[in-house]
Amino acid sequence: MIRWFKSSYSSSSEGDSCVEVALDWDMAPTLTPATIHIRDSKHTTGPQLALRPEAWANFVSYAAGD
Repeated sequence: MIRWFKSSYSSSSEGDSCVEVALDWDMAPTLTPATIHIRDSKHTTGPQLALRPEAWANFVSYAAGD
């Protein structure tokens, strides 16, 4: 079972613009998760994305404006 969480940067002042993330560690102790799961915090039963760690890192870098 995966556990969903929101970024510590999320706040109620940002309205409904938030995603939740869950890390899949493949049940083995590692330094990097095998998959990063992403969903809309407003529609938790809606579609989800599953990304490789490299794709997630690229997205975070892009979103941060790096």
